[in-house]
Amino acid sequence: MCLGVPGQVMEVRGRIAVVDFWGVRRETRLDVIDEPVEPGDYILNHVGFAIRRIPESEIGETLALYERLLAEAESDDLMATDVRGEMNAAARGPRATDG
Repeated sequence: MCLGVPGQVMEVRGRIAVVDFWGVRRETRLDVIDEPVEPGDYILNHVGFAIRRIPESEIGETLALYERLLAEAESDDLMATDVRGEMNAAARGPRATDG
């Protein structure tokens, strides 16, 4: 299973956004997202790419779910491990070969 990690768009420069993931700001590619994003929007990041904009009505619930998952999950919990992996990938930013 692969999960995206939510983050808030802080800045947009062409097809790159600077996104805040729980206090860590990283560049995220906007090549595959199907709608425009602007500062203040929340997106789901998957391996350095924004895959969808999170509707405003879902932001609170989405962030709360991820925070709960990370806080309560055991170290061997597969879903939490996947989310932590996505967060680590977001922290590293897009690979140089991605574009």
